[in-house]
Amino acid sequence: MSTAATLTHTFAAGEPVTHRGITVVPLFPASEPVAEYITLAEGIALGLSVTEVDEHGEVGELLVANPTAHRVLMYDGEELEGAKQNRILNVSVLVEARSTLAVPVSCVEAGRWGYDGDGDHQRVFSAISRTSSPRVRRAKEEHLRSAPLARGVAQSAVWSAVDDTHTERGSSSPTAAYSDAVRHVQPDLDDLVGQFPLRPGQCGVLLGYAGAVVCMDAVSRAEAYEGLHQALLAGYVMDALSFVDGKGIGKSEADDFLAAVSAVEVIRRPSAGLGDDLRLSAQMATGSGLEFNGEVIQMTAYPTDSDDARARSMQHAPRIARPTRRRTA
Repeated sequence: MSTAATLTHTFAAGEPVTHRGITVVPLFPASEPVAEYITLAEGIALGLSVTEVDEHGEVGELLVANPTAHRVLMYDGEELEGAKQNRILNVSVLVEARSTLAVPVSCVEAGRWGYDGDGDHQRVFSAISRTSSPRVRRAKEEHLRSAPLARGVAQSAVWSAVDDTHTERGSSSPTAAYSDAVRHVQPDLDDLVGQFPLRPGQCGVLLGYAGAVVCMDAVSRAEAYEGLHQALLAGYVMDALSFVDGKGIGKSEADDFLAAVSAVEVIRRPSAGLGDDLRLSAQMATGSGLEFNGEVIQMTAYPTDSDDARARSMQHAPRIARPTRRRTA
């Protein structure tokens, strides 16, 4: 049964950096972290594996085997490439050490359902330094608000958001893969991401463009965020490319948004792994997070009016035919 509560102030904003109309505000922890965990990329390097649930596979679910001695944080929207089709994590999941767990995901490659080549390495997903864009992640989050762990309910919205990304970026893909949209603009993306270096002690980031806050992401541990910084910014820039040389935001907008997030009513439910899934919903902010033993260890939030920014993004984008969507799954 879900319960409602209010978040205390968890993260604090640093000084914004604006480059070509894109503003990135570093976030810092408001208190010392308690829970210990490592990132998915670190876990994979130590032997964690992510595979299809069985030889047949399920579009909305993957199997995580964590033989390591560490809890592993799998971040909302992180992309996994390989196996039968590329997926993104539906929610943030804290995987216990030495455990196996099924996690909810969405497909971001609608036109493929099968292994590419032979060999055991084709059966295991690889973690890449990228989360999906705010457009894709929010489309997913909106459909999962009332049932965060439900399999498949956000899939059509995710496919539509991936198609819109191809349209906006002027890209195409034989398998309707989000990753192909990224590769189409990789040089521009890398250039912009490089303008926002990691700050010492940073544990999160807030994005602004078109004169407004667009989203924020944070974790409790700075050392964990260090491994997520490039991945999150890569997703952010995918949407922000349409607003290059526009109007950024200042620190006051960031502070106001964090204050709004702190006052949001939160619904807690059991998570897919350790801890509780958090759902934020209020007049000023919406989003999701993960709480473990009373500590917020991950949070993603969006202004409730950020749909306006997404609509403006599409108005400024080049229009091309959408890629063919071969949904064989």
